[in-house]
Amino acid sequence: MSLSLYEKMFYEAYRIRLVEEKIAEIYSSDKIQSPVHLSIGQEHIPVSFCQGLQKTDLVFGTYRGHALYLAKGGNLNKMMAELYGKKTGCGGGKAGSMHLSEASVGMMGCSAIVATTIPNAVGAALAAKIKKSSQVILVFFGEGSTGNGVYHESLNFAAKHSLPILFVCENNNFSIYTNVDKIHSYQVSTHARSYGIHCQFIEDGYDMIKLKNLADDVIGKIKQGYGPQLLEIKTFRGKQHVGPAYDYDIGYRPNSQMTDWQAVDPLIQDKTLIEKYKEQINLEIEASMIFADSSPDPDLEDLYNHVI
Repeated sequence: MSLSLYEKMFYEAYRIRLVEEKIAEIYSSDKIQSPVHLSIGQEHIPVSFCQGLQKTDLVFGTYRGHALYLAKGGNLNKMMAELYGKKTGCGGGKAGSMHLSEASVGMMGCSAIVATTIPNAVGAALAAKIKKSSQVILVFFGEGSTGNGVYHESLNFAAKHSLPILFVCENNNFSIYTNVDKIHSYQVSTHARSYGIHCQFIEDGYDMIKLKNLADDVIGKIKQGYGPQLLEIKTFRGKQHVGPAYDYDIGYRPNSQMTDWQAVDPLIQDKTLIEKYKEQINLEIEASMIFADSSPDPDLEDLYNHVI
């Protein structure tokens, strides 16, 4: 019996949530060999957008990339092994949490340096246009990235050449500990229109079906030759900027923000599906940790692989 679209998307997003909660739980053990930027609170966005994509469609992400990696079809065993710094990881143990990639499913990579995957995505979109392929390119970034010059250069170039690219801004309202209102003089989706790019702002992004339908519509228009599009989606970062903890004791954001998020997040509120899938997903996660634990460490000579 096939699952409803909502249940399928819930399962994928909840799987990401439990993976990241397990990462947070074991982080202090030092099994994980790199800093982690968790997507808790934002999982629904890549899940909604990746539903309608083909393997040949390409996605680029940020250092907060676990959710995008898994949503695009990345292998959980390989991701966990990568976080453990093991040879069987998707980056051979060299990439860590912030540089996940899986080219076989179109997950082209993440970067620890803010905004740097945006021009990479634009380059891929230019290649797709030159080759006259049916590909669409998606690049996910936070609102903080929009303060970088390369972001503006990328939007200008994409618009000028009418490239098949979707810019997806996951606006969680904070650049580390600073409210975005104290950094930018503009709203992302409003300002991006100055480049001639069609933009939309989504205030309520937790309705996964609604978000998926919007994504499909926009991606369809890009594939029909409408040129680049930008979607700014209001979301919430559940954990601290980097690391496994909650950070409300610091005082830069009130506890009420967490309460407001928890009231609308289906991964918290849908108790029926949580009960249905929690054990099954946790068993898969435990198996991925066993895989990572038993995998070999990289050899010294592996340092010289993939070096130009």
